[in-house]
Amino acid sequence: MALSFVGRRPQVPAVLLAVLVAIGVLATANDTFWRHSVQAFGGNYSLFAFGGAVFLLFAAALVLVAYPYLLKTIAILAFAVSAPAAYYTDTFGTIINSSMIENAATTTVTEARYLVTFDLLRHLVLFALVPICLVLWVRISPVSFLRRLIRNIAVAALFLILSAGLIYSELGVIIVSLRQDRVIVETLNPTGPVSSAIKYAARAAADAKVEMAPLGRDAKRGAWISASRKPVVLVVVAGETARAANFSLNGYDRETNPELSRLDIVNYPNVSSCGTDTAESLPCMFSNFGRENYSKSKAWASESLMNVATHAGIEAIWWDNNTGDKGIARGISYESLTHAKEPEHCKDNECRDSVFLSRLEKLVSTANKDTLVVLHQIGSHGPAYYMRYPDDLRRFVPDCRTPQITSCSHEEVVNAYDNSILATDRFLADVIAILKNHQASVDGAIYYASDHGESLGENGLFLHGTPYSIAPEVQTHVPMIAWFSESYRSRSGLDRDCLLKRTDEAYSHDNFFHSILGLLDIQTSVYNPGLDMFKDCRKK
Repeated sequence: MALSFVGRRPQVPAVLLAVLVAIGVLATANDTFWRHSVQAFGGNYSLFAFGGAVFLLFAAALVLVAYPYLLKTIAILAFAVSAPAAYYTDTFGTIINSSMIENAATTTVTEARYLVTFDLLRHLVLFALVPICLVLWVRISPVSFLRRLIRNIAVAALFLILSAGLIYSELGVIIVSLRQDRVIVETLNPTGPVSSAIKYAARAAADAKVEMAPLGRDAKRGAWISASRKPVVLVVVAGETARAANFSLNGYDRETNPELSRLDIVNYPNVSSCGTDTAESLPCMFSNFGRENYSKSKAWASESLMNVATHAGIEAIWWDNNTGDKGIARGISYESLTHAKEPEHCKDNECRDSVFLSRLEKLVSTANKDTLVVLHQIGSHGPAYYMRYPDDLRRFVPDCRTPQITSCSHEEVVNAYDNSILATDRFLADVIAILKNHQASVDGAIYYASDHGESLGENGLFLHGTPYSIAPEVQTHVPMIAWFSESYRSRSGLDRDCLLKRTDEAYSHDNFFHSILGLLDIQTSVYNPGLDMFKDCRKK
């Protein structure tokens, strides 16, 4: 395996290049993987056996494809995939699983641009562009195909035997450690992102052939909602990235809910989410499966809460200021406002949630039938928290004014995030004000719940999307709020004192589907009264 030069370009045996590429990828794109491995195995022989086995498996796989053009193509793809995945995992603690692949595939250009920073570009130059150029620069030594085939098989077999020996020598420790910390496997680049992308592509291809199964086709409006000509308007605000820990309504030591605290709202401080990212949590919220039985394939193959509402004769509307409805709004009225031309609310090709308000005012003032309208917020979506609030809500300073939040101090990140919670507080208060102003013509109610929480640098984690089994509480503990007009409470029989007595009970997104059916008095076989948060507080 001698290294030689042809002209000014080095010439290397294909097997040697394969080994060097394996070393390069494992050394430059797997910091998080190695840190978790050290935590799991310690600094003893188990770590050496596991790490050596992983390297030998990588090298064996590359040696098996060590043929001119093929090896270089695979090496280029390995560096191109590993470098950006490693940056987001190492910088923010984000695991590139199939949910993250889906979020990336369905994100908007406007949202994605905040993830493309100078630090990312510098990282890609150093750990993708430079290695790729080196791979392209070197030449692979010419060898006959038969000789190369025999050599590749022999070397790969040797590596596999050595790898198996290392694994066998510490088999019990390796099995236990990987079961206890599954993130080790998920953070291995490039196999983690590649396998996740394959899973997402396979599921997307299968979902494209699926027709929605009917849900709640027996739905009808119940007695109290049918008893009056005055329409009910239920506004469901699907929040984004709000964590309960930063709501002053839940005991946070900063006043982040000054508007809501002055209103007659019902706050639920003990609520857990279905997932830790929008692609998982949002469709789960609007499905009837519950977290334990939920899967994206199930949700895609079934009608949602919105469809059940239409079966009952209720107008169902979805307005979006985020990355879409994730398949929930199929078959109903849908409008995206992410690129609305309203300078008061929008700039740089994105809008704050206040863009909903004028449309909601018009809808409520002209409502002539029972209506369910969902407002899907941009909320506190990061990393550009500073884009989520106007200047007059820039109360906590200094605030992080860049999407490169790891370059800001922890205080600056929290200040920016808390300002975004202030914006949601004002937005919800404005929605309530609209419903209050039209009590003479509609019976209004609002039900707000965030899809998931957020990490702000605690324990080195930023953003969200950590696998649920190991996710910190700040990513799964979410705010939930309800408000009912006096006319709505009177008509539906809701007892406010009863509601307030039950706020400290534990709730979750599992309650979301059935509670909304109850709020709209929809009678259907898919309604589970045991999961309706408000049922026991309705006077019979």
